[in-house]
Amino acid sequence: MASSTKYIFITGGVTSSLGKGIIAASLGKLLQARGFSVTIQKFDPYLNIDPGTLNPYEHGECYVTDDGAETDLDLGHYERFLNITTSQSNNVTTGRIYNNVITKERKGEYLGKTVQVIPHITDEIKSNFYKLGQEGKYDVVITEIGGCVGDIESLPFIEAVRQARWDLGPNNFLVIHLTLIPYLKAAKELKTKPTQHSVKQLLEAGIQPDILVCRTEYHLPPEVKKKLALFCNVQLNSVIEAMDADTIYDVPLLMKKEKLDERVLSKLKLSSKQNTDLEDWKDFLGKLKNPTQEVNIGLIGKYVSLPDSYKSIIEAFTHAGAAVECHVNLKLISSEEINSDNYESKLRDLDGILVAPGFGERGFEGKIETVRYAREKKIPFFGICLGMQVAVIEFARNVLELENANSTEMDPYTSHPIIDLMEEQKQIEQMGGTMRLGAYTCELKRGSKSHLAYGSKKIQERHRHRYEFNNRYLDQVEAAGMIATGKNPETGLVEIVEIKNHPWFVGVQFHPEYKSTALNPQPLFVKFIQAAIENKKVK
Repeated sequence: MASSTKYIFITGGVTSSLGKGIIAASLGKLLQARGFSVTIQKFDPYLNIDPGTLNPYEHGECYVTDDGAETDLDLGHYERFLNITTSQSNNVTTGRIYNNVITKERKGEYLGKTVQVIPHITDEIKSNFYKLGQEGKYDVVITEIGGCVGDIESLPFIEAVRQARWDLGPNNFLVIHLTLIPYLKAAKELKTKPTQHSVKQLLEAGIQPDILVCRTEYHLPPEVKKKLALFCNVQLNSVIEAMDADTIYDVPLLMKKEKLDERVLSKLKLSSKQNTDLEDWKDFLGKLKNPTQEVNIGLIGKYVSLPDSYKSIIEAFTHAGAAVECHVNLKLISSEEINSDNYESKLRDLDGILVAPGFGERGFEGKIETVRYAREKKIPFFGICLGMQVAVIEFARNVLELENANSTEMDPYTSHPIIDLMEEQKQIEQMGGTMRLGAYTCELKRGSKSHLAYGSKKIQERHRHRYEFNNRYLDQVEAAGMIATGKNPETGLVEIVEIKNHPWFVGVQFHPEYKSTALNPQPLFVKFIQAAIENKKVK
């Protein structure tokens, strides 16, 4: 197939969690800085249709795009690094591939043929590889293949990559293999054998990697690079060292120093459209690494033992902290451990409190105690999704004195359903992909904290929820001092609540963290950190 778009495939070996997503995003950033239009997609080998029904402990957070796709958290890295928006097309799972093929088979589209992994599954994978490139918007499409080479579930993807080389032609196709060079302390040696075996598995599948990116804790001496080049059949200057970095945002500059982008351009026969300076990126890093102040902010949630469950929130604090040259010392506190006896000892050292999103009643009462403490002690408070709902319930119970006020998610028979299931959710039985998902418009009340943060009366933010503020209680709540400062203009859905006589108390039904990027920090996070700085001064 003739194509003006270049395709780069990133595979992983030896172990998972090596950072394929960060390498993909960093390479994308470098190519973007050279003037190329770039997008990145992730192919995940699991059978779920998407990560929407996965427990965060299984796979980290579920990221949501503007078009309402529930996707892998790596898409968050792509957006944060490249300042672009991704879509449903940027994340494909084995489950979606098989679902598409089986749907076609049931419709008779295969004309009675025996449907098999090759060619039907691999053809479906390849058509998804090429879909973004065929839009004509991108010079380069980077495809990250999830999992490790050699995993049974990855085999159809690897075979599809092998076939793609023949579809695309030699100068339009490139494979980068990310691997680990472990250091054995007892032997005081870096070991190349795991990488050799990993590349051997790729070769057995019919794929010769063009570039090796080697994760390592120590610098790779010339003799180790030579050995890798010789036994893995790659050019010496295509063995790229990827040392552990202080922050993921260092990686683009480290990869530039290692000339990863130059090797890619050379192999794809691309001439650089412009000089790459990355000055804005260096400016962001300079502020990130040289803060002039520090605050303690508590992230209160129930998945805190796996920080990846809150990946976008953690990164949003990094971006916003750099913007105001403040180091955010983020303390992850389990809401299950907070109760009416110990909340003060758990929370008193915090300059700001964020109550995180989540589902279900585990740890719910701990969040209620947290919000009450933040409201009564005038500590800057930020509630996201369930965090906003908890704030409303706490206010109803302790200010309006509506005994047993609750969400029907936690108590279906509550006498005061201040948070209730959305009308369009009431007939839904299937769990996957059925929440209120994606970007929706919100109109802000002039002069509110959120209006001052955004500097605009109309915003668009991404949602992922089934329950909403029950507008039957709106007049009562507002009369007592909690104001709905953001609403959806079509439905009247309350999207933002604020408390008037409080330094900074904002709850949002949407997920502002999904749109925060390194070079465009999310305004509510910026204002929240500034409020925490002020609170620290007062204290």
